[in-house]
Amino acid sequence: MSKGVLLRSSLVAALGGLLFGFDTAVISGAEEGLRAVYALSDFWYGFTVASALIGTILGSISVGRPSDWAGRKKTLMVMAVFYFISAVGSAWAWDWYSFLAFRFLGGIAIGGTTVVSPTYIAEISPARLRGRLVAITQFNIVFGILLAFFSNYVITRLQLGAVEWRWMFGVEALPAAAFFFLLFANPDSPRWLVARKRIDEARAVLGRLGTDKGDAEEEIAAIQASLDLEHHSLQEPFYCRKYARPIALAVLIAVFNQLSGINAILYYAPSIFRMAGAAGESAMLQSVIIGFTNLVFTMAALAIIDHFGRKRLMLVGSIGYIISLSVASMAFFTYRTEFTPAGGKIVLLALIVFIASHAFGQGAVIWVFISEVFPNRVRARGQALGSFTHWFMAAAVSWTFKPIAGALGGGPVFAVYAIMMVLQLLWVIFRMPETKGVPLEEIQRELGIE
Repeated sequence: MSKGVLLRSSLVAALGGLLFGFDTAVISGAEEGLRAVYALSDFWYGFTVASALIGTILGSISVGRPSDWAGRKKTLMVMAVFYFISAVGSAWAWDWYSFLAFRFLGGIAIGGTTVVSPTYIAEISPARLRGRLVAITQFNIVFGILLAFFSNYVITRLQLGAVEWRWMFGVEALPAAAFFFLLFANPDSPRWLVARKRIDEARAVLGRLGTDKGDAEEEIAAIQASLDLEHHSLQEPFYCRKYARPIALAVLIAVFNQLSGINAILYYAPSIFRMAGAAGESAMLQSVIIGFTNLVFTMAALAIIDHFGRKRLMLVGSIGYIISLSVASMAFFTYRTEFTPAGGKIVLLALIVFIASHAFGQGAVIWVFISEVFPNRVRARGQALGSFTHWFMAAAVSWTFKPIAGALGGGPVFAVYAIMMVLQLLWVIFRMPETKGVPLEEIQRELGIE
């Protein structure tokens, strides 16, 4: 096995995650500029943020079949082109409507990437390495978030005036172009090749990447058995009883992911810190601290996910969520709009614990877990459903955060998020299966799917 080819292919595919993270967080620094240029109220600014999220919903739900038809690699290349056009277009937008259109296109790329990148990496990875390799996507997501926060901070320090927000969006064009060109050297997914009956090509790819069985022929036989195309079609109905359990698992982990408030906090991090009494540049710097914490704890989770297990990470993360969100809620109830320096530090520390809990738990697990629980013949559609659910909830939570927090304050909002995480903890304890170290074809059997 050429570990170098496997690692390089996984890293390149995971660059889609870096662009996803950057695109998700970059708008947080552009809030004041966008409000000034387009005279946006809380409601319409929330809609402006959600425009990309609406794109992610469309991208995630529509990319499954194209990736089954054209292949994971070619689909990722199209997403790279979308990222590039979105970055340049958002920077050069001539009015609010054009800005929305380019952000919407970027959202399509994000939604597509969250489906195809984890699917591709899961399908090229041996079981013993799959958790860490798929989790590289999450590492790149949080690295992209950190880059966005840091880029926004640097651009703010440069004091570029009215065009500052345009530079924040435009710099994303560089990694988008790199993503596109690096993908040319990646092989196609061997499981996709087998599904397309391109057995010789699949054999060659498995020879380069390595197998669970130690022999390419045995691996191909296992993949063919899991596809079982004599009795099942790649076009067979997805929403049916035999897939009910993986569907429920994917939907629930995605719903809980967003009911923690993670995307609202990432989109509005500087705004939240301003609510807690921080000044403009200080709010940007505190956002960088949040991004750095996210990166460090994602690295920790990535290092142990294949030993510690998906379920244990979720348990630790859920408890951290509950504690940190409860403390943040109490701080906002206590100080309301009259934050002291001490109150501001409490909010910062609570959000640092929150982001560490997310990075160590849900953040590291979600895309790995969803990519594992579906059979080969419907994996792309299953990943699309999980991603769609994630982004639908992200749009709903992010759009409503600013108006509700503006009307009621941060206390009630963070309290609701904390209650939702209690429910997640119960789900993890009683319903979530462990998938670490189990070949994809065996997970299918353990979930009772023939």
